[in-house]
Amino acid sequence: MKNSIRHILLCSAALMPSQIAAQSGAVIDLDPITVYGGLLPTTLDATGATIDLLDSDDLGQGGSAVGDSLAALPGVTVSANGGLGTRAAVRVRGLDASYLGVRVDGIEVTDPSSTQTSFNFGTLTSGTLDRITLVKGTQSAIYGSDAIAGMIDVQSWRPDTDGVSGRASLEYGSFNTRTATGSVGFRDARAELAFSLSRVTTDGFSARDSDDEDDGFAQTSANLFAAYQLTDALRVGVSGLWSDGTSEFDRSSSNSSGDTVEERSGLRAFAEFASGAWLHEVSLSGFRSDRYDAGGYTKEFIGERLKAAYLGRVTLSPMAELAFGLDWTEERAALDGSDFDASNAAAFGEVKLAPRDDLEISATLRYDDYSDFDGAFSGRAALAWRATGATTVRSSFGTGYRAPSLYERFGPYAGTDLESETSRSFDLGVEQQIGQAGTLRATAFYIEIDNLIQYDFASGGYAQVPGTTVSKGVELSAAYPVSDRLSLSGNYTYTLAETDGDRLTRVPRHELSLSADLEVTDRVSTGLTVTRVADILDGFGMPTPLDDYTLVDLTARYDLSDRTQAYATVRNLTDEEYETVRGYNTSERALYVGIRTDF
Repeated sequence: MKNSIRHILLCSAALMPSQIAAQSGAVIDLDPITVYGGLLPTTLDATGATIDLLDSDDLGQGGSAVGDSLAALPGVTVSANGGLGTRAAVRVRGLDASYLGVRVDGIEVTDPSSTQTSFNFGTLTSGTLDRITLVKGTQSAIYGSDAIAGMIDVQSWRPDTDGVSGRASLEYGSFNTRTATGSVGFRDARAELAFSLSRVTTDGFSARDSDDEDDGFAQTSANLFAAYQLTDALRVGVSGLWSDGTSEFDRSSSNSSGDTVEERSGLRAFAEFASGAWLHEVSLSGFRSDRYDAGGYTKEFIGERLKAAYLGRVTLSPMAELAFGLDWTEERAALDGSDFDASNAAAFGEVKLAPRDDLEISATLRYDDYSDFDGAFSGRAALAWRATGATTVRSSFGTGYRAPSLYERFGPYAGTDLESETSRSFDLGVEQQIGQAGTLRATAFYIEIDNLIQYDFASGGYAQVPGTTVSKGVELSAAYPVSDRLSLSGNYTYTLAETDGDRLTRVPRHELSLSADLEVTDRVSTGLTVTRVADILDGFGMPTPLDDYTLVDLTARYDLSDRTQAYATVRNLTDEEYETVRGYNTSERALYVGIRTDF
C-alpha cells in the first residue's frame, strides 16, 4: 500500500464538516498540503489527531471492497460475515462502527434504522470513489453524535483537468467477480460536473463455514457532483448518490437461504457566498436507506435523515481566525411499518490562534439539543508545535458522545430515560522527517467511554449500565525511498480495548503491515504487502481466541500508455485459512486482472 502510507497525514481535527472544500471541488492538495482543521482551514504543520488518506490508486489496489483498503491503515480492523456484500464492520482504535461517522460527498450515510446508528461497509464498493479520508479520535465537537472513534469522509471521482475528462475500468477475477466502472466530467473556471456509474457482480463463496453454497452479491451504484460559480461571490452546487444491490447470506448454520435487497440514495444542495470579510455556506441534505429481508424476523428497515446547516468563518487578524455555525437534523426509522423519529439542533464555534510561526492552537465547542432527551456539550482543543525543521509534535484532547439510536429509544426493546454515552480522548503524536522524503511517525491514543447503553437481559430492553470502556494503544508508521525505483513502508498498531477489564471482541492486540514497491522498468511496477494480525478474541459470553494469521498480497502493473494501465492482483497468496468473525469464511487465494484508462 505504497500510496496509503505516503498519504498518512496528521491533522489537528480533520475535514470541515460543512464540506466547503470537499464539495466545492477544492480538494486536499499534497503540494502544498492544506487541510481543514475542524471548522477552519489549516496546513499540515497544524496537526494533532491522525488523518489517513486513501487515493484512487490505493482504492484500486484494494479491490472492489472498500473495507479491504481501509484495513491496510494503522489502527483499523475490518470484521466481515463472509465475502463481498455481507455485513462488514470497520473498527477504529478498537471502537466499533456505532462510534464512527461516515459521509459520502458531504451526505451522512449511517443508517438511522440500524440497532445502533452505523454504516455497513460490506456493500460499499470502490468503483466510483476517488478518495477516502479517515479522521481518528473524538470528533463530536465538529460532527456531533457517533464520531467518538472518528469520521470517514468519502469523495467520489472528480475531474482533475480543465475540459472534458473521464475514467473507465474493467476487472474480472476469482469467484466469477466482474466489475465495470465509468466516470465522465467537465471542468472550467466556473463549472464542475462529474458523474460515475459502477456495476459489480460476484458468485462469492459461502458466508458460513457450515455449508459450501456460494453467497453472491450484485450492485449498481452511481454518484453525481455539480457546481457553478454564478458570480465572483456566489457558488452553488449539488451532490448525489444512489446504489441498489442484492446480497446473499447464510441465515444460520442450518439455513443458507438468506438474501437482502438494499437501496441507498442521498442528495445535498449547497450555496457558498462571501460577504465582506466573512465566508458563508448553507446546505440542505437528505439520505434514505431501504433494506428488505423477506425471511427475517423484521423484514423491512427504512432509515431517513434530513439535515440543514450553516457555517460562517472570518479571519480576524494574521494570528486569529473564527468560525461558527448551526445545524438541524431529523431522523426517522420504520421497521415493518412501525415509525419513530426524533430531531436535534446544534450550535458550534471554533477559534484558531497562531501566536508564533511554529505554534498553532485551536479550540472548538458544540452543543446539541435533542427533541426527546437531554442535550450534550462536546469540545476539543488541539495544538501543533514545530520543534525543529524536521520534527513536529502534536497533541489534542476532545470530549464526545453517542446519542442513543432510534432503535434503542423507540424500538421493540426500547429503554426508558436513556442518556448519551460520553467520552474523553487524548492523542499525542510526533513526526520526524528522514532525509528529503522519508518519514517516521508515532501516535499514542487513549479513549474512555462511560454511561454505556447495552441490552439488559434482566429488564428485557436497552438500559444505561455500569461500566467504562477504555481503548488505548500506539500507532507507528514509516516510509523510506531506498532508491528512485524501490520504496519500503510499514505500520504497526498495538491496541488494548477493554470494558471493566474484559477485552472487547474482534479487536486485535497486534497488527503489523510491511510493504515493498518496486518499479522494475519505466512501464512495469510490482508491490508486495505482508500483514500479520495476532491476539484476537471472539464469541458471546466467554470469548475465546481466534487463530493468528498472516496474509500476503502481490500486485503487478503494466503501463500500456501514459493514461492506460493493465494490472493483476493476487490476494492471500499463501492461501491462508483465517477468520475475522467466528464461524464465517474469508477469501481463499484469489486472482483479479483488470484494465483502467483515464481520458
